[in-house]
Parts: sequence; structure tokens; C-alpha cells
Amino acid sequence: MDRVSFFFYQLAVWLLGRLPVDLVFRLGRLVGWLAFHLAFSSRSLAIRNLTIAFGPAKSAKDIRSLAVNHFQNLLANIFVVPALARLDQDGIKERITLENDIAVRRLIAGKVGTIWALNHMANWELISQIMFLFDSAGLTAIYQRLGNPLIDRHVRETRARFNIRMVERKEGFNEAIATVRKGGIAGVLIDQHAGDGGVWTPFFGKLASTSPLPALLAARSGGVLVPVSVQTTGVARWKIVFEEPLATIGRDPGQVTSQLNIVLEKQIRRSPHEWFWVHDRWKIPSPEFLLTNRKRYKRGLVLPRGMEAADLQRFHIVIRSSNWLGDAVMSIPAVRAIKMGRPDVHLTILCRDKLADLWKIIPEVDEVLEITPNQGVFSVAKMLRGRFEVGIVLPNSMRTALEIFLARIPRRVGYDRQGRQALLNQLIREPKNAEPPKHQSGHYLRLAKWIGADVSNIGFPDLSRPKPYAPLRLGLCPGAEYGPAKRWLPERFIAVGQAVAYRRYCEWSIFGTAGDAELAESIAQQIGPSAKSFAGKTSLAQLIDTLGQCTALLTNDTGTMHLAALLGVPTISVFGSTEPILTGPMGPHHRVIRQQVECSPCFLRECPIDFRCMNAVQSAEVTEAVLKAIGS
Repeated sequence: MDRVSFFFYQLAVWLLGRLPVDLVFRLGRLVGWLAFHLAFSSRSLAIRNLTIAFGPAKSAKDIRSLAVNHFQNLLANIFVVPALARLDQDGIKERITLENDIAVRRLIAGKVGTIWALNHMANWELISQIMFLFDSAGLTAIYQRLGNPLIDRHVRETRARFNIRMVERKEGFNEAIATVRKGGIAGVLIDQHAGDGGVWTPFFGKLASTSPLPALLAARSGGVLVPVSVQTTGVARWKIVFEEPLATIGRDPGQVTSQLNIVLEKQIRRSPHEWFWVHDRWKIPSPEFLLTNRKRYKRGLVLPRGMEAADLQRFHIVIRSSNWLGDAVMSIPAVRAIKMGRPDVHLTILCRDKLADLWKIIPEVDEVLEITPNQGVFSVAKMLRGRFEVGIVLPNSMRTALEIFLARIPRRVGYDRQGRQALLNQLIREPKNAEPPKHQSGHYLRLAKWIGADVSNIGFPDLSRPKPYAPLRLGLCPGAEYGPAKRWLPERFIAVGQAVAYRRYCEWSIFGTAGDAELAESIAQQIGPSAKSFAGKTSLAQLIDTLGQCTALLTNDTGTMHLAALLGVPTISVFGSTEPILTGPMGPHHRVIRQQVECSPCFLRECPIDFRCMNAVQSAEVTEAVLKAIGS
């Protein structure tokens, strides 16, 4: 295939090299117009990039017009390269003008080496053909080897005719440094995605991995850094613009790199349709698109002086929450770690409307999108489309992955479960080797760590609420939405409530869903006048307010238990069919009461035998735990 590609490449070079330059340029503009309408993926990328750069200042119509002009200009400048290669020096001089080149000529005359910071604007190949205009010690260009070795060799041979020494990046930079130290020129392209080795710094206000090579070369060689760009001024006519040299001595290479991006923005704004918009400049790294791993992103993140993180364009992430209250609470540490993963994150939670009030109290969440009970996947996808760069799916279901997939979010992250490989493009696989049981929160934290978050020392935010001075308020949650196997005996809840009320004056608040209302009312009546049922009578927001005022909560393994832990309320939790190592309350000051029997944990919704795990937990044991929790 390399030979076939090279044959067509040579044929194109031969044909275009024999046509008049102006004709080739016009032909390229025509082909560029066709390419805009036929190259769907490249067109989408160009429009996306232009929107990032100019979206707030230009309408969608203006952006599309810029994209059309870009394709025309790009193809015209590519087509004309073979035709220009056959021109002599006088022919080149007729077609170019130089702007602000006096400072560069003075440096060259004084035998001061320079590093030219180049970019992909207009006919950037012209830079290699103008070296005869400068009496320098030569030009060494650092480049990335082309995929086709035959085309790569041809390009190197062509540039060698113009006295350009080509050095591939992996060959090292000693030759370029030596050239600059001798008073020569090193040329480096600065505007491509630099991968893991780049400095993460703003470009049009949005973080982009940027090559620090020009700044490092200047520091190592003592050369002067000069940004250079090319502009098209007419049919096969160009202007080569030299910017003012940048001061680099004693400056941090990261700050110099950041300044180069600012200069590049200025160059592009002068002729916005001419930059290489079909390059994925703001590429999302994989798998760690969060930037806390300093081993991976050793150059770090640099903001220009005077710029704050709040000034950055946002990196939009949507996280699909679990539908269960307990699971949602257990995922909060991972959500917090993701938000802290890079300074430009705008974090949106997508959840069932019944959980919206939970996510609205989490400080790291910027926005909550609610899914109503009758809303289908296509409606959800439409709500998300065009808004996010990353979608993270916390549940393991097919439907939640389908929501993100249909929204056409570029990066879609989740666990490799239930055949979701076709829907998610960044899959996280479970460890092959068996591991000791871990808390459910660790499942979510593992996902966050996989995408680059620092998960050390991440817990709940401090959401504790002021407690009333008097009377003492205690919570009781006798239900469990999962099923009866998780529910301790109602009569024993009553016994504990009565015993605690006898020992210490308090008010009991009974919590639960609408389905628990009858049970909760019965328990409240039998505990006595100090007890009141709120089951089925509160929204989630009201539950948060009421529960937050409690000094402690007596509960089964429920979502309310996890919510209390989030609110800083100590819990006394009775476990039977489930495993506290996996789903116990998070944080300090919690007490889990469990009598181990041979069949637990069974994780069943209903006990098929004699409910021995819950029968084994006695009221006296739980009463003492409650009294200790309230300091009695």
C-alpha cells in the first residue's frame, strides 16, 4: 500500500508541477470547496475547532463560512507546493513579501542563533524555500516522520535541495542545538497536539497539550525565539510575518510555551481561515483525560500570568448517576475526585428526578439534569447532544450507556459490562485476579482513578447541619426498598425506641417511602408521643433537611443510611442479608450491628428460610449502641 500511495503522490506532484502556479492555486480552491461538502468528518472537526476558538464572537453561519474558506485556502496552498518547487529564486521573490524581518536579520548578522516557532498557516512549506534570503549558518528543521516511508524520504530529499537539514524528533535535538549555537536557525512547529509530553496550557482559552520544545531549545542553546507565520495575500501570493523575538533568558519554559500560544492566537486572528483547523488540536487524552498524574503529564499545567482557572473554557463532563439513593451517595467521592482532576472541568450530573435534590447539595456539581419517569432514551440523548466532551456512566446497565451513545458524546466511559462494548469507547475492565471484597465506593473510585483522578484522601464533603439545642432528635428508618430480607423486625425497632426514650428524653423521626407509611405510623404510635412519622410525606430535599437535624439514625441497610453518613449523622445500622464491607456507611462514628450466621450474606430480597440473621440481633444490643452514639 505504501508503494501504491507513493505512486499516486508522485503522479500528483508531477502533474501539479507542470501547470502554471496561479492555475494550480485556483484549482486547489475549487477542490477545497468540494472537499468541504464531501469530507464529512474533517468538516465536523474544523467547525468544532472554529467554534472553540471563535464561538462566542461569531455566529454559526460565520463559523461555517470560515470553514468553507479554510478548506479552499488549505487545498490551494497544498496543491501549489509542487508548482512552487520548480521556481527559481527570482520566481519565489515575486510571490512573497517579508514583514518585520529587520530584527531577525540583525540577529543573524550578529551570529546569534534563532529558533523559529512555526505553525501550519497558509503555505507553511514556503519557509523552507526562503532561506536563500538569509545569510545564516543553515536551517535545521525538527519534524515528525511521515507514516509512508517513501513519501517521507521524498520530502526529506526535496528539502535538502533548499539547504534544510531534517531531524526527526526521536533522533534527539543535539544537531538543532549545535546549529543555533553556531548562529544558525532551528525551525520547530508549535501548533500540533503534543500528547503526554506537552505542557497543558490555554490555546484560545481552552487547555491544549503544547510542545515545550522551542522554549527548551532556547534555554539549552542560548538562541532567540522568533515566532514566524505565513499569510495568503492573493492568488499564489504570500506574506511571511516575523513577530518580535520573545525573551526567554531566566524564564520558566512552561511560561514561555504559554506565551507562544498567545502569539499564535494573534497570528491566527489576523487571518483566521488560514490555520490548519482540520487538526485535532484539543484532543482528549486517553485513558487519563484528567491531568493529575504528574508521572504521565510531567510538564504539568501552566496558565499565563494574570489568568485564573475560572477564565478557562470549560471541559464539559456529564456523569450518569445511579438510580438508587445509596449507590448515588457511595459514588460521591469518585465524583469529587473527577471534578478535582483538572481546573477547567464543568461537571454535570444526569440522574432520575427523584435524586436531583441529592446532587444539588454536592459542591463539586455544577449542574444537574433530571430524567423524568416517562422520558425515553432518545429524549435523554437529545437533551445531552452537542454539550459534552466526556460522558461517564456509573451504572452497569445497557440503557444508561445507550443514553450517552445516542447523544454522540465523543468520549464515553464505563465498566465493561452487559455487552456495552459497542456503546462505550473507553471501557474499564474488572481485574482478572480475584481481589478481597471492597466497598462499593471503591468500585466508583477505581473508575475515577482509571481516567486520571487522584483518589487519595477523597471522601464526603462536609455537609453536616446545625443541630437543635433541644430537644434531642433521633431518626429511625425501619424499611428497605430492596426487599424484606434487609428489614429488621418492627417490634424490635419499637422496643429500642421505647427504651431509649425511657432513658433519655428525645424526639423520634420515622423515615421511609410511601410504601413504608403504614409501618412507620404504627411504629411511631407504639413508641409514644415523642415519635412522628415522616414516611411518604417528604421530598428528598425535605428528608435531607429533617435528617440533617438528627443526632443519630437507627436504620437498616438503606439509602437513608448512606444519606445520613453524607450529612455527618452517626448511624446505627442493622445488617443481615447484605455485607457491610461492601455497602456499609462511609465515614467515622458509625456502628454496624450484625450477627454472623452461616447463610449470610445471601443478598436475597426475601429470606427463603427462617430469617435467622435478623432474628439473631437483639433489641438490648441495639439500644446500647444508640445510647452510646448519643452519649448516654
